[in-house]
Amino acid sequence: MGFEGDEESLSTQQLPAKSMFRYNSPFVQVSLIGLVCFCCPGMFNALSGMGGGGQVDPTAANNANTALYTTFAVFGVLGGGIYNILGPRLTLVTGCSTYILYAGSFLYYNHKERQEFAIVAGAFLGVGAGLLWAAQGAIMTSYPPIHRKGTYISLFWSIFNMGGVIGGLIPFILNYNRAEAASVNDGTYIGFMAFMSAGTLLSLSILPPSKVVRDDGTRCTNIKYSNVKTEALEILFLFLNWKMLLIVPAALASNFFYTYQFNNVNGVMFNLRTRGFNNVFYWGAQMLGSVGIGYIMDFSFQSRRMRGFVGIGVVALLGTAIWAGGLASQLGYSRGDKPEKLDFKDSGADFAGPFVLYFSYGLLDAMFQSMVYWVIGALANDSEILSRYAGFYKGVQSAGAAAAWQADAHGLSFIGQLILNWGLTTVGIPLLGVLVMLAVNDDNKAEEETTKEAALTPATPAYK
Repeated sequence: MGFEGDEESLSTQQLPAKSMFRYNSPFVQVSLIGLVCFCCPGMFNALSGMGGGGQVDPTAANNANTALYTTFAVFGVLGGGIYNILGPRLTLVTGCSTYILYAGSFLYYNHKERQEFAIVAGAFLGVGAGLLWAAQGAIMTSYPPIHRKGTYISLFWSIFNMGGVIGGLIPFILNYNRAEAASVNDGTYIGFMAFMSAGTLLSLSILPPSKVVRDDGTRCTNIKYSNVKTEALEILFLFLNWKMLLIVPAALASNFFYTYQFNNVNGVMFNLRTRGFNNVFYWGAQMLGSVGIGYIMDFSFQSRRMRGFVGIGVVALLGTAIWAGGLASQLGYSRGDKPEKLDFKDSGADFAGPFVLYFSYGLLDAMFQSMVYWVIGALANDSEILSRYAGFYKGVQSAGAAAAWQADAHGLSFIGQLILNWGLTTVGIPLLGVLVMLAVNDDNKAEEETTKEAALTPATPAYK
């Protein structure tokens, strides 16, 4: 089954080549995948960001997330190949549906307090998330014009993280008058499930890359199909690809910190309603961070390589400052000596410092991940290749996340988790600089060599 074989033919109407609001334009398609992720992983992020999945005891969430990221590590790597075989619609609708199951498992836990369902749902979500994020990575990095990938990454990241903002408002509003409550109410989980269901349906609106037309009239790719043997070999070759190996430390770091930030900063330092309040700003900060780094990566200098170096340098400096602030805060409490829960209304000035720190963590997350995606997008321009690269990145990222959730479940000290996070980030950033120096060209020559000739075939006509 290929990109063309399982897609319905669309009625056509000739439109001006430069209309960015065409249904088959990169702008509209990247916006649509942003909305899909707004509804599914965006709501998942809001659920996770409450610490412990909104439960007083984080054990079930830790174990569910371990199962999730273990299967995600496998299907993240395989996801690019699956995407190349099934195409975007079937890949995305399969992936999105597993988010509904996961949120439903915590609704069940609210009543039965049995974690088996949550763990199984987490494992299924790992499979689905691997498919969704491989497809998302291919769409976000291959559909846009070569010189505006940073802008489109920030567009996606802003729409996607608006899901976390809205998702943070759900538990905040529904639990506002439950300042002393330990777990969120049923309506919170039902609200998440409603958004996730909408995202699953919306994923059917995504076009295959062969039907997406850039403003200059070129298609993203003209690939008709792939097959299991080809994808299996290409995925194996990724583990020997020096470019991918240089990304490994950054990939490991890029989701490792969520466990610490959600469970041991937001979950430990703040009460239930304040955690929802904080998440509105955590994911809002991600929108700001993605726009800022997107501008640097696309517009700061004429030289693309120089833009890469500057972006990496900015993230390195900001990351050092934020993690240093985190260390200063962490020295004030530990797993055995937890602080009194802070409330955004009642704690006064004591609330300000931890809140700004948590906001800054969100800002850094978006800048770091957008930077990595920009580097990946600069390595090629073809959907088939970039789906594999994105899948590899998400697979390694998820392996790190699985380790992080289990480290917390087994009682690794808070300070130990912070040092691990800071260390992984510090190792990963300079290796990205090496990758930019060796593999990113200003004239796009290397990129074009990896792009199939068919991808440059003029497109006629445009789809409305």
